[in-house]
Amino acid sequence: MEDPALLRHFKGHKDAVTSVDFNPDTKQLATSSLDTFLMIWNFKPQSRAFRFVGHKEGVTCVQFAPSGQLVASASQDKTVRLWVPNMKGESSLFKAHTATVRSVNFSCEGQHVVTASDDKSIKVWNVHRQRFLFSLTQHTNWVRCARFSPDGRLIASCSDDRTVRIWDKSNRLCVSTFADYDGSVNFVDFNPTGTCVASAGSDNTVKLWDIRMNKLLQHYQVHSGAVNSLSFHPSNNYLITASSDGTVKILDLLEGRLVYTLHGHKGPVLAVAFSRSGEQFASGGTDAQVFVWKTNFDGFNSKEVLKRHLKRLYPDAPPHINDIYPRSPHLHTGVSSSIEINPMFELADTQTTDPPVIDTGFCSASNSQVASISLRPVQKSRSW
Repeated sequence: MEDPALLRHFKGHKDAVTSVDFNPDTKQLATSSLDTFLMIWNFKPQSRAFRFVGHKEGVTCVQFAPSGQLVASASQDKTVRLWVPNMKGESSLFKAHTATVRSVNFSCEGQHVVTASDDKSIKVWNVHRQRFLFSLTQHTNWVRCARFSPDGRLIASCSDDRTVRIWDKSNRLCVSTFADYDGSVNFVDFNPTGTCVASAGSDNTVKLWDIRMNKLLQHYQVHSGAVNSLSFHPSNNYLITASSDGTVKILDLLEGRLVYTLHGHKGPVLAVAFSRSGEQFASGGTDAQVFVWKTNFDGFNSKEVLKRHLKRLYPDAPPHINDIYPRSPHLHTGVSSSIEINPMFELADTQTTDPPVIDTGFCSASNSQVASISLRPVQKSRSW
């Protein structure tokens, strides 16, 4: 049994990394940053990274379409862009909201995107026609995140108004509201089966809600800082969380316990995501770094993981140099301490060399303007 291990360590952003997402083929990782760029990193050795230039202000969210042929980004410049993830860096512009756009998310079939904004609204768009469809407007403060359910019939949203809302996409009505929070809610997402949602709170909590019974299923208070992002493992058995306390944590949802605490980022961790297969996950933070981790922990339940870990920590022979560090207890509510992993201690080579970066999105006619294209005809037009 191997613990999560650091595979790659990408450096290229110049400011906080706000979002991470794997290409469905798991060959690329997209990241967004307050440095105004989004980047696509290739996992093939010696491959170059692509930096996409076009947003005028910080990029708050990035996501691959289910096909992997498009990438959507949201920005503080009030726009959403759809990019073709290749060297040309062509993009299509949505003048989406009247304030910062916090999140963008594709529906399961890739035909729609949902956006959330500081203008207190949620908007749904047709991707291929690039057309606004409708708004959802019952939140009373900034909307931090909006996500489609796996079947595309529901939308979950969270807000600085301290609520999580569930919306019916067909009739555009709010069908559930969860309000048991002591602060703003930073992130929300559906589990893979679409039966519950998990929320990340500025009150340091992670909560799982059953949307069929409208009740709280699990409540974790394992972080010592705001929880900024989370992601479900595709097995539905694990949840990974990112926090301003500088750690990433892995929760076993079947056992209802904290299993791993991962260190390495220098400062708040803002983003985390599993790959579609669940074999890898990525994290990004205010230190502008991107970590890609590999794990096979889903092959064992958490009791077996902890049993094997204790054998490694307290062997009959002297401790091995690669024993997990630090060994001091990590404060959290509930059961015994989690397994602590510090990748900078475990791995001598963290691949900190910056990969070669290619800037894309510039028009050959201008150094500052970006080619904006329609996704129907292959015809270029100016964004502004």
